[in-house]
Amino acid sequence: MDTAPLIRQATPNDCTKLKEIINLSFPIIFRFFANHSVDSEKGKVLVSESQDAAVGFAKLMDFQIGGSKYGCILWLAVHPQHRRKGIAAELVNAGAENLNHDGAKAVFASVQRRNKASLATFSKEGFKRMNFLGLWRLFGWRLFEFYRDIWYAPGEIVLMYDS
Repeated sequence: MDTAPLIRQATPNDCTKLKEIINLSFPIIFRFFANHSVDSEKGKVLVSESQDAAVGFAKLMDFQIGGSKYGCILWLAVHPQHRRKGIAAELVNAGAENLNHDGAKAVFASVQRRNKASLATFSKEGFKRMNFLGLWRLFGWRLFEFYRDIWYAPGEIVLMYDS
């Protein structure tokens, strides 16, 4: 019997399962960065748990630009055996809610342009694509700080939560 997933903060006991999910979810070049980020004490990791095991995760970061606090869902992944069950959507919603609750003025995500499933999930959950001009209007010259803080990489699309 499958139970509804529980969203909670990751613990050290989740480490092995998170690494497995990362290895099954990301191209090799991104695995290093995802593993490093999940191991980092900066930010927090939310885990979706089903039957006493982590089946997905979202890495959340917050940062300051110009005196305002912002948030970012930095990594999002679900174990292949548990995909297409709404787990990613639950993690996106929990992540955005968590960052907003912690005082983020806005919540962002960046997704590889070719990752259609992730783009669709974020879009369905209220994230809108931001172009360079829209981000420039928000941050001005501090836009480059923003790119650094969200770990922006070439080929990514920046999304902003439209609450």
